[in-house]
Parts: sequence; C-alpha cells; structure tokens
Amino acid sequence: MPSRRLISFVGYLASGTAVPYLQDAFREGLRELGWNEGTNIVIDYRYAEGNDDRLPGLAAELVRRKVDVIVASPTPAALAARDTTQTIPIVGIGFDNPVEHGLITSLARPGGNVTGLSYSVGPEIFGKDLELLRELVPEGGSVAVLSNAESPNHLLMLNNIKTAAKSLGVRLLILDARGPEQFDAAFSAMAKDRVTALFVFGDPMFSVHRARLAELAAQNKPPSMYTNRLHVEAGGLMCYGPSFADLWQRAAIYVDKLLRGAKPVERPTIFELVINLKTARSLGLIVPQSLLARADEVIE
Repeated sequence: MPSRRLISFVGYLASGTAVPYLQDAFREGLRELGWNEGTNIVIDYRYAEGNDDRLPGLAAELVRRKVDVIVASPTPAALAARDTTQTIPIVGIGFDNPVEHGLITSLARPGGNVTGLSYSVGPEIFGKDLELLRELVPEGGSVAVLSNAESPNHLLMLNNIKTAAKSLGVRLLILDARGPEQFDAAFSAMAKDRVTALFVFGDPMFSVHRARLAELAAQNKPPSMYTNRLHVEAGGLMCYGPSFADLWQRAAIYVDKLLRGAKPVERPTIFELVINLKTARSLGLIVPQSLLARADEVIE
C-alpha cells in the first residue's frame, strides 16, 4: 500500500504522443499497488509530439511543478529529465543503452537519480528481427534500415544491427530520415536498390508518423519489420520486441518504490511477435505457418 501522505505528484514526460493502451497499463499497475489517480496520486502528462527540442522545456515545467517522481520515455526524454534535475527520482521506461548514455553507472548499481526499465537487449534483438524477416522473405537480398541520425541511439543501434547482420550474412542499406519530409526520398532509395525487406528502428518521430510509414511500405511493397506493435496496428507488417504494455505496467512498481527508495534497472523479460495478416495479403505475401504459429497476436 502507498505511504501515508495525502497525495503524490508524478510527472510523465514522453518524446512522442499519448498512447492510450500504455497509459492504461501504467495506471493499472498503479491501481494494483493502491494508487488511484485523482485520489492519492496526480499524474501530470507532457508530450513532445516527436520534437525532442521541446523536451528540456517540458522537463523544466515538471520540475517547477515539484513532482515527486518523473516517468520518462524513451531515451531522449530520460536524458532531458536527467539534465534538468539531479534530485527528483526519474523512472525511465524503454530507454536504450542507459549505461552508454550515462543515465546510470551500471544495471546492478544505477547510481544518481535514474532507475527504470531498459528496452535494449543488445544486438541479439536485431538478430532475431532479421531472422524473422529472412524467414518471411527467404530469397535473400538486402534489407533497408530506416534510422533517424538525430536520435541519441542512432550510432549504438547501427552498431548492433551491423553486428547482427554480419553474423547472419545479411547486406544492409542504411537510410536516414530525420523528419517525415525525408520519407519519400528514403523509399525511393529502397526501390532503386531493390531491397527485399525493410527494418525500421524504434524512434519517437517514426512512431508519431507511423501511419505514413505504413502507407509508404504498402505502396513500395518491401515487407516491413518494426520494434513495437503501434506500427503494426497502423498497417505495418510485423514487429518483434519487448512488450511495451508489460514495461509500462511494471514501471508503476518503480514509482511506488521510488517514493521510498530506488532499485536497479531491469531489462525486458516479455517479448511479443505481432503480424498484420491483412498487410501481408496486400503485399502478396504468404506468411509461413511456422511464423504464424509463433506469433503472439495476428491482426486480421
């Protein structure tokens, strides 16, 4: 049960837009621990809408509100919160490479005021994504990788996927899109190179414009792999990665504990494979039964 204070204030800082099912998972986690929004806890939400330049100002607003804990997702939001306050506890959700970014000292001993749930599990997650794409499109060829070079995770993710691709013998075509106005040029480059598949890195800007990315993938026909289900629900073909709903629900445990004292950062333990069968049919793809049997959810 929560401590015996009248009300606690939580600041919620996100790089992207509001995602109702993740907010619901977070609030459900809080309710299970005895925290009821509007009764003994208030959550103040701030969204950068895919524009990370807004994050420092939004973080400063939460600090001025004197919140007890800041929940921040993903890495750019966690970095902005950390740079704004060294005293208010910060729960990062789905942040990548927290040690490399200096958010924590180590997974076992975070140090400082940042704790939470890491998304990254190293190059093996990208290896799994590439293996699933190759199973879907076994004829080989190159895989286009869409990245945002302005993301703080850009170089680390590139190194990870290059390591995975080398071990699998997959040729990569790395494409940069720093805003939606560069999507068309990226897909033109894919068509010119005749790539056989597309992998889209996780990025708040890509998430905000996920419907446009799904539309372009459908028009240009490369089977597409994403890192979370939001893209598949928007019409993308397939995703494999940690369950975001699980991460957000477990974040409530950290909020509860951080009102008393932090614990080490955890890595994700539940992963999900989601396939959009309607998108597969529109691309003329026959998804192998072996893939469908392993999917956690098939969207018809």
